[in-house]
Amino acid sequence: MVAGSSESGQATAVLCSAGLDSAVLLAAEAVAGPVTPVYVSVGLAWEAAERRALERLLAAAPFTTLPVAPAAYLAVDMSDVYAPSHWAVRGTPPAFDTSDEDVYLAGRNVVLLAKAGVLCERLGLGRIALGTLAGNPFPDATPDFFTAMSRTLSLGLAHTVDVVTPFRTLHKPDVVRRGLQLGVPFALTLSCMGPVGNEHCGQCSKCRERRDAFAEAGVPDPATYAVTPPR
Repeated sequence: MVAGSSESGQATAVLCSAGLDSAVLLAAEAVAGPVTPVYVSVGLAWEAAERRALERLLAAAPFTTLPVAPAAYLAVDMSDVYAPSHWAVRGTPPAFDTSDEDVYLAGRNVVLLAKAGVLCERLGLGRIALGTLAGNPFPDATPDFFTAMSRTLSLGLAHTVDVVTPFRTLHKPDVVRRGLQLGVPFALTLSCMGPVGNEHCGQCSKCRERRDAFAEAGVPDPATYAVTPPR
């Protein structure tokens, strides 16, 4: 199958938050064929900053020269599940050195894919790509889950929707290297759960992952941080 299109030639919906992984995935998919960036808001504290970052990202090269449709901004109200006291709603993310498990949001990919799947049926898109990486420990990021979601969406919508994870064998430093090859403007990406304006907070575990990925890849990180991450 061609990386940017389904077997029937339909375009790809790319779940994109303007984070490092999804920005590079969007560029990689767009090189291969037409894409529609999809952002799904569920009521988390950092979403307004992500949306601003996505708008800046899509207004820059290489996305302005690739077959990238205007972003689709969708919403799912999760306020009846994620209580106001939830750290992701309050905007108090786990600290710099905490583990991946501490940032788990139950059912996140279930919600994102369900809403994006309905959009695909409406727009005639046959493929949803998301930037899951190797080593993701969460139950809604396994090959079995994505296979099951592909089948469920296709059956429930009477429209073939393939859920694909092209970066499933990559680690974050690999993504940085791929993004460098594709000309992704890293300075416009946002990988943070506690952004301060348009800056990374420098204090959450996503900032740590970003810092470590650029360091391991041997590529300077052009992001600005409100607090300089520890070395």
